[in-house]
Amino acid sequence: MWNNLKTVFLLGALTGLLMLIGGLAGGRTGLVIAFGLAVVMNFASYWMSDKIVLATYRAQPIPRDQDPELHAIVEQLAARANMPMPRIYRIPTDAMNAFATGRNPQNAVVAVTDGLRRALDREELEGVLAHELSHVQNRDILISAVAATIAGAIMMVASMARWAALFGGFGGRDDRNGGGNALGLILMAVLAPFAAMFIQMAVSRSREYEADATGARIAGNPYGLARALQKLEQGAKARPLPAGPATSHLFIVHPFLGGLGKLFSTHPPTKERVRRLTGQTQV
Repeated sequence: MWNNLKTVFLLGALTGLLMLIGGLAGGRTGLVIAFGLAVVMNFASYWMSDKIVLATYRAQPIPRDQDPELHAIVEQLAARANMPMPRIYRIPTDAMNAFATGRNPQNAVVAVTDGLRRALDREELEGVLAHELSHVQNRDILISAVAATIAGAIMMVASMARWAALFGGFGGRDDRNGGGNALGLILMAVLAPFAAMFIQMAVSRSREYEADATGARIAGNPYGLARALQKLEQGAKARPLPAGPATSHLFIVHPFLGGLGKLFSTHPPTKERVRRLTGQTQV
């Protein structure tokens, strides 16, 4: 229920922000364009967000005969969690990471990178997959995918607003509702990407702690996941995943560390996650 309310709030926030930018950019004309875009984006966010995210990372389905061990692990964990078997995808990159997406457990997808598949032993892989299935079980996946789509849309519109400010707005200088309000446009163009980041913060850091705890129960012990988290953090430092800030919250660890990536991270510190899992900072 709480995630459903969050979804409604985020879709409403998207509509309001797009219309505000549209009004600043083109007065009445901009409002009409922004409202139409908001309707399209709300539809896409709810029904197609998983497809958009998978396409963003060029994820490809993994047939059972291509990786029978991976399918067997996911099938076993899904049975333990009493949930439908999700589809399994691979992300063609040597970076180490994973995410789950979809609007409900019946349409869930678990995606793992090639680098993660090669680097983890079976117990560690079980821990990561159990963590991702926990996001499905805890109904985190819809809100995460919607937030990713919304953040991407806001950043796209902010970019359009910057161009509109340079060329006098979409509605022309004679629009009496203020299409030429360049100062307001520039302000919105600067602030909108930060608004997108704060919308992502609606995906609370506490969800990762919850998924860690639930994943440890599904896997049968916390140690595989704890070791995997440490490996993944080191992997993110050595080979960051080329992930945009709009989708970074989807992954099991933040795909790029340091700088603004660390400042706006939707993930809690790995040391604290390991400590909560095992009672110690190293395993």
